[in-house]
Amino acid sequence: MSEPVSALRNLGPATEREFAKIGITTADQVRALGADEAYRQLLKAGARPHFIGYYVLHMALQGRPWNDCKGPEKAALRKQFDQLVAQVGSLTSTGIEKILNEIGVGERR
Repeated sequence: MSEPVSALRNLGPATEREFAKIGITTADQVRALGADEAYRQLLKAGARPHFIGYYVLHMALQGRPWNDCKGPEKAALRKQFDQLVAQVGSLTSTGIEKILNEIGVGERR
């Protein structure tokens, strides 16, 4: 039997529910996708971007405590997060929201 998403270190029932909404129900599925693709799928499904959740997912897949992410590693993940959010936002934004994001006055993230 496969382990649930919440079997991954740092990930609890709330994260498990978010993944279940998009059909990801096992820790193995998250591992196979990797942190970036798993998070991308959450964003594409409408999850609100949250940097802590993003780096916690990275730490979980490495079996590390969530608060182990510091310094240059955290800064690099922040850059990746911002790029991922921008990329997904450009794919999913429509109408006025897309225009506002393009000129830099859209929703703050």
